[in-house]
Amino acid sequence: MRVLLLAIPDDAAPESDLNLVSWTILNGLRRECERRGIRIVPFVSTGRRIDGAQVRQIALSERADGIVVLNDDQPELIRSLASPDMPVVIVNGEDPAMLVDTVTPENRFGARLGIEHLLALGHRRILHLTWKGRTTIQRRYDGFSDAFLAAQLPVPDNMIVEAEGYEPRHGEAAINALLDRDPTLKGATAVFCAADNLALGCLKALADRDIRVPEAISVLGFDDIVPGEFSRPPLSTVSVPTDKLGAAALALIEQRLIANDPQRPAHRLELGCHLVLRGSIAPPRS
Repeated sequence: MRVLLLAIPDDAAPESDLNLVSWTILNGLRRECERRGIRIVPFVSTGRRIDGAQVRQIALSERADGIVVLNDDQPELIRSLASPDMPVVIVNGEDPAMLVDTVTPENRFGARLGIEHLLALGHRRILHLTWKGRTTIQRRYDGFSDAFLAAQLPVPDNMIVEAEGYEPRHGEAAINALLDRDPTLKGATAVFCAADNLALGCLKALADRDIRVPEAISVLGFDDIVPGEFSRPPLSTVSVPTDKLGAAALALIEQRLIANDPQRPAHRLELGCHLVLRGSIAPPRS
């Protein structure tokens, strides 16, 4: 493989400091391409949705060997890109129609791992701070529910809090709004945030109200972005191998090129996550 077309939505571009997950994925892909001598042809959409026809046209004009799409798994885009003569991999997304290859963190099992740890510490009233994201974020809710079901406990659907987005300010606003309505946070002893960005906002909202973490309430994030190491307290999180997703995507493209089989089924690759325990989690107060 010599040339790779990389398509990304504008909010995942390196200029954005709000999505460190995307930045880490892109940096890992860039390093792997440099190591292999692969030229990257970047395409940044002018909106949050990528134009598949435009991507395909550029890929053909640049004689790309394959296409990597980051953070956009809309069905219309996938249908417009799926073709036996051009390998396509969706990174950090899913394709229920199974038309193209995908690589993503194991969001569902990762979330379950985190909630099982909180349950083992004795937490039962666990608030889930999330937002209406893509299917990858829905999988984290699925893992949240799975952990309760596996423990033969009722899923606390009344403990779901939706923020307006994934930025820290959105997490802060959602927790502040709930605290205004209910200073007990629905009796929660822990908060599981669907992203570290939300968790950082949550920590700020709690600190502004003098609610101590983890003495009064535990906070668990998801992603393991660098700012979480330096938050007060340092954020415990589900660590995602974001720097390995790019290399995995290149491997899928190369396998498809080598196989040269138009009937080759779509491959779905999920990379495992692990817990990183810092200072934001403790057993609930008795």
